[in-house]
Amino acid sequence: MGEKAIRAEGVGEKDRLAEDTLDAWMREHVEGFHGLRSYTKFAGGQSNPTYRIEDEAGKAYVLRRKPFGPILPSAHQVEREYRAIAALHPTGFPVARPYALCQDEAVIGADFYIMEMVEGRTFWDGTLPEQEPAERRAIYNSMIGTLARLHAIDHRAIGLEHHGKTGNYFERQINTWTKQYRRSETDELPEMERLIEWLPTTLPEQTRIAVIHGDYRLDNMIFAPDRPEVAAVIDWELSTLGDPLADFTYLAINWVMAGASASSLATVDLPELGIPTLDEATALYCELTERDGVPELEWYFAYNVFRLTSILQGIKKRWLDGTASSAEAEERAKRVPDLAKMAWEFARKAGAPG
Repeated sequence: MGEKAIRAEGVGEKDRLAEDTLDAWMREHVEGFHGLRSYTKFAGGQSNPTYRIEDEAGKAYVLRRKPFGPILPSAHQVEREYRAIAALHPTGFPVARPYALCQDEAVIGADFYIMEMVEGRTFWDGTLPEQEPAERRAIYNSMIGTLARLHAIDHRAIGLEHHGKTGNYFERQINTWTKQYRRSETDELPEMERLIEWLPTTLPEQTRIAVIHGDYRLDNMIFAPDRPEVAAVIDWELSTLGDPLADFTYLAINWVMAGASASSLATVDLPELGIPTLDEATALYCELTERDGVPELEWYFAYNVFRLTSILQGIKKRWLDGTASSAEAEERAKRVPDLAKMAWEFARKAGAPG
């Protein structure tokens, strides 16, 4: 491949890519690629490790791959991510341009795909401390408006009619995350046992089906560098067809979960900051999607925290097995018992016995 060394800046040995075969593959499959010059691994993220790739012409790309080593069935589906953004990009919905998908593990040791590098701002703190009140409100309104726009897309018209199964979405999801939890279970958590029993017996009626993101939150989007507008929604691994209220209530839980993440808004003065209240956020989403309201919020919150607990339990198992992709895995693993208790508290507010 020539004498020029490829720089792997700050990339640990276990996260290094097979540079020669990656370079050859990208030259063949990525339009306009001028040869691998350097790459770095993005910090954070627990699911699919993500890299910034730079070619000899100075153009940047993003590589998303499955973790190396054994993984749970149906997890880390980079092909699902790629299929979603490849269908959404031509509609003008804000996603990165997809270039190519590789499902040949011989190239770098795991399936991966390449997409464009969208430059812009990522906000990790839900209170947006560096913004003024008017911009905070505009950022949140853009985030909610973008979600409503996603849920209005005809999944059949863009070729995603097989992106998920039919039937009650929450019933399928509870079954899926129960199985995932069982596969990665390391401790007995009474609250999870109660949720596994109670949630399937109290399913809300599903009235709509749409493409849903599955992990729609502030730090899974890139905002334009010069205006409060979503430039790209990222991380589509959990996308599927389902009840759009799954996305909205997952986002809405940031208004009621104190300290659960950097996006939490539960203990801040929202009017003073200029951030919409939960009632205002719900009203805006309902207006944009022509809904009368979102009933049974506490049930949806119980479900969403149950799902989050199952996801973090998977991270905990990978951390214990030594295959987690981030140094933050241990801290996230410690949150599992508290999240299980929080999910059950929401369930009790929604009418669960005990």
